Amino acid sequence: MQRAIEARGIPTIGITLSKEITRKVKPPRALYLRYPFGHPMGEAFNAAQQRAILLAALDGLERITVPGTILEPGWAWRRHTFA
Repeated sequence: MQRAIEARGIPTIGITLSKEITRKVKPPRALYLRYPFGHPMGEAFNAAQQRAILLAALDGLERITVPGTILEPGWAWRRHTFA
């Protein structure tokens, strides 16, 4: 899906919870989070955490210039303080 959208000139970034699968699929850009499956945007009702994830993904759209790059902010589930 990402490649088809990118072919039309629209940059994309995927949020992934499995780095191994993402490496094999090779999307144009990805943001890898070490979070449990089913929680790609973080904890329910944690607006600060969800905002930080969204901003990191949007930042990746601007910064990533090499196709297949996977950003890893290093956040751990329930261990990172978001401001």
